[in-house]
Amino acid sequence: MHTANTLKTAFLLGLLSALLIVGGRALAGRQGLYLGLAMAVVMNFSSYFFSDKIALASYGAMPLTPEENSEIYYRVEPMVRGLVQRMGLPMPRLWLIPEDSPNAFATGRNPAHASVAFTVGILRLMDDRELEGVVAHELGHVLHRDILTSSVAATIAAAITWLAQMAFFFGGRRDDEDNGGGIAGALLMMVLGPIAASLIQMAISRTREYSADAASAKYAGSPYPLISALGKLDTWSKRIPMDATPATAHLFIIKPSTGQWLMRLFSTHPSTEDRIARLQAMR
Repeated sequence: MHTANTLKTAFLLGLLSALLIVGGRALAGRQGLYLGLAMAVVMNFSSYFFSDKIALASYGAMPLTPEENSEIYYRVEPMVRGLVQRMGLPMPRLWLIPEDSPNAFATGRNPAHASVAFTVGILRLMDDRELEGVVAHELGHVLHRDILTSSVAATIAAAITWLAQMAFFFGGRRDDEDNGGGIAGALLMMVLGPIAASLIQMAISRTREYSADAASAKYAGSPYPLISALGKLDTWSKRIPMDATPATAHLFIIKPSTGQWLMRLFSTHPSTEDRIARLQAMR
């Protein structure tokens, strides 16, 4: 399962890169392509290194320590420690989000700088086995270095969008090389390029969710803890919605689904039904 998802991710990243090269050159020529990629790298470099601090601050996360919230700490810490030992990971920092909506996320640019955050709501809702399934999912993201994968995809997608915007406002490419495709091709890329980039980026994100689910089934010893947890999360996250920012919503283990196929294409998460069906097939 993980190998298949890794290959799919590699294919989608390759497709995104091809879109940048072909579409970027059509929109802005070789120099515009280089400039767009450079701008995107600069923007996402800071996001990659500081996204954990931004995400944790956005939700008012507090360090989970024996001194503060000791009952929660001594429930969660042994669970996390047991999983990281099985997965060969360093111990992440633990955080508590004062939010009633049940959810959790992992962040950090690499396993040595990882953090796992839990809302108060998810700790109330889950029993220990379900919570272990959730933690194993989040550590699966850390194990697979999904923050890095997401940052690469975001960099390329941002470059395509930036080039399309510059072409729209400033008239596109200025050189005369490779005139094939001409104005019509540039106009098509100007409109469809950013949409295609977003679709591919969202598909990569959904693929990484499936891989993290598979990691939970493997390291929690069974898919059933996460199956049960996802069922509860799907119900209660809609009853108690969370005001997640668009820039960080993809981090959470679950995002409320509209149920409409078009919106699913632009969703960072697969539908809960699909995730549960895949987990059930692992039994």
